[in-house]
Amino acid sequence: MKAIEEHIQPDTAKAGAWADEDTGSAVKAFAAKDGDGWVTSGALKKAHGTWGGQVKNLMDRLDAEKSALRGAGTVLQGTDHGVGAQALKIRQPSPLDRY
Repeated sequence: MKAIEEHIQPDTAKAGAWADEDTGSAVKAFAAKDGDGWVTSGALKKAHGTWGGQVKNLMDRLDAEKSALRGAGTVLQGTDHGVGAQALKIRQPSPLDRY
């Protein structure tokens, strides 16, 4: 969970921002200046839109995985506490407990 929060999500967001800037520059460079642009401009724009959707899906998936890991941690911690409490109830008092 820590790796997701501190490395994977921030690095993915940085990569997405970097790609946005560079792709935007490329789309403008290939765009129409005199009425006729390169087909590459439209193709880049479409590919960038698809890629942006994939990055969003990845970020959403990482959020879901973080939530699942937190939930699993809570369940396991609760189980540990429950088992510990049961162990205390089952144990018979010893005469040495008073010392």
